[in-house]
Amino acid sequence: MSSDPLDLARSALRGREAWLVGGAVRDRQMGRPILDVDVVLDGDPREAARAIAASARAAGAHAACFALSEEFGAWRVAAPGGAWQIDVEGMRGGSLAADLALRDFTVNAIAEPLDGGEPIDPLGGREDLRLGRLRCAGPNAFADDPLRVLRMVRVAVELELEPDSKTLSLARERTSRLRAISPERVFLELRRILACDRAVQGLAMIEEVGAAAVVLPELVDLRGVRQSHYHHRDVHGHTLEVLERTVALTSVGKLAGELGRQREEILSALGEDSAVAVDTLLREPLADGLTRGEALRWGALLHDAAKPATRAVRPLDRRVTFFGHDVLGAQLAQDVLGRLRASVRLREHVAGLVRWHLRLGFLVHQPQPLAREQVFAYLRDCEPVEVDVTLLSACDRLATRGAKSERAIEAHLALVRAMLADAMRWHADGPPKPLLRGDELAAAAGVPLGPRVGEMLGQLAEAQFAGRVSTREQALAFVQGL
Repeated sequence: MSSDPLDLARSALRGREAWLVGGAVRDRQMGRPILDVDVVLDGDPREAARAIAASARAAGAHAACFALSEEFGAWRVAAPGGAWQIDVEGMRGGSLAADLALRDFTVNAIAEPLDGGEPIDPLGGREDLRLGRLRCAGPNAFADDPLRVLRMVRVAVELELEPDSKTLSLARERTSRLRAISPERVFLELRRILACDRAVQGLAMIEEVGAAAVVLPELVDLRGVRQSHYHHRDVHGHTLEVLERTVALTSVGKLAGELGRQREEILSALGEDSAVAVDTLLREPLADGLTRGEALRWGALLHDAAKPATRAVRPLDRRVTFFGHDVLGAQLAQDVLGRLRASVRLREHVAGLVRWHLRLGFLVHQPQPLAREQVFAYLRDCEPVEVDVTLLSACDRLATRGAKSERAIEAHLALVRAMLADAMRWHADGPPKPLLRGDELAAAAGVPLGPRVGEMLGQLAEAQFAGRVSTREQALAFVQGL
């Protein structure tokens, strides 16, 4: 027996009044792979879900079976690791036509008999797919569930559909009710929007319908915040340009158009060897279902979020400054992701990106190549985002094209290339392994255990990294010299 989710559902529910609905039918129409299956049936969803789970076990596949929604009586059967899932719910409204009319968008209101047969499409969803159009299934779609405002954006950017004017108008009327939606559900939609190649267009649509003021007010606050003459856009425009560069860098597979050009530009700047290693690192799972690359997009979105609060103008030359926006921004990133109920790991990771996104730029003005001690200090400070924040700084610099930008970009990217090799090694192996324990160092240096020992261990690690100390004997001599 197949462990394909659609085959499992068909096998377990053969002969019942059941229909395939929602995204699975839509994706079949678009020729996309099906990993999430939605089934509506005239019967008991719990009993049907348990039958599917039993069918999965008979096929040699482990699957969890649990209640998904008490309100609608929905149940889910899911493979370990999220490889696939099948949601089963009872028919609403007393008929299949009434059930489909209660769904969010016409493209998700197409049904197929689970045992096979012609599509059932009372709302014209197939024609909307053909025209690349996204329409709400009914006038109460957003009133029934305000989260659909964000889902509209997510479906639009994931499937490259354009909402029609009526759908946009209805969405605008319900954006304020997003405040009543649980943060976890909001975050789920936002993270999928940011994970999409059209993430920037998605954020623009969120702002267009007024939802950003509710779910991401920090983005709206960036509008109209002017910067120095070294920038060609205000903070809002700059942020979206940095995000676009980050999307190009972190996208999987080939990209067309402007994103593809930007991806080639960035990868070329990193160098062929580094580009392969970086691509592998960005695919690593990090937290909350996000890869490191997808988390980097959150860093790009929030890296300048504290600029409105730190903007000042120097009296002497009238130059605009944002002193401390890195430090304040790190706390702001923690607050934003905490509000969305993101995990502690993701919050700390993104906060680290924001805290250190300026660090490499400060080193551009130092004599090159950098002293090994300077490289050590950079990697030590930025750990554990030493690679990620180096990449963010490249995207940030490429999106800063004001006065004297050409030479500044060239110098910055040269430093990025030089730093990446060390950063990748640090990510893989960590700092130099200590040649002395703390008690051994204290005895050799004749100092009591305490903060001073920690400082000296740090100095010893720096000397090891710089190649000035490589043996235990040299380490003893070094700390005695201290």
